[in-house]
Amino acid sequence: MKNKFDAVFYDFDGTLVDTIPLITESFKLCYEKVFGVCNRPYEDFLGNIGKPLEKAFEMHDKATAKKLYDTYLDINEELLREDKAPMFPLIKEDLLYIKSLGIPQGIVTSKMRTSVEVTMKLQGMEDIFDIVVTKEDTKKHKPDAEPIVKACEMLGIEDTRRVIYVGDALPDKECAHNAGSTFALVDWTKMPRKPLAADIVLKRLRELSCIIKEGEL
Repeated sequence: MKNKFDAVFYDFDGTLVDTIPLITESFKLCYEKVFGVCNRPYEDFLGNIGKPLEKAFEMHDKATAKKLYDTYLDINEELLREDKAPMFPLIKEDLLYIKSLGIPQGIVTSKMRTSVEVTMKLQGMEDIFDIVVTKEDTKKHKPDAEPIVKACEMLGIEDTRRVIYVGDALPDKECAHNAGSTFALVDWTKMPRKPLAADIVLKRLRELSCIIKEGEL
């Protein structure tokens, strides 16, 4: 029987890898280093997760935004290399199971490729995915549909409605729906739930195998 979906794509931060504490700590430390104090609330940093990093600093003048951006990258990369961004429990096991079924899988993220590659190498994820779409691969980013469209093009999928996009945040949901794709929310999201009403809520990624193979929603 033909699968209902041709592939599954995943957001990275907060979906596969528990980077949310690391990201919010990087924001806090970068403000403290630049200004001597961090006056932005934790919720404000959460609201920028899933978007390109520049968006987090666009309320500042260009020179300050650039300084914050560069400082954040330095701090974040140092923390990443200290292996402080573990995969969520059972993620790798479930990804390998889905891969064993012959279902194409990809990462679609607004994160920079160098940062993604550091974590993938540390967590032994390099050989799991068929494609990886990062910030550098598209002109537009989530919540625009372009990252999912790009991922489909890379796999030769002509209909974006035939993919599932798995994420943990509102930009993920909006990206999926703008592309006409099905959005699946991970149950371990740390984001406010009310705006994240989803087509599917996953308690484990393994559940995707039945959804894709049998079309159960």
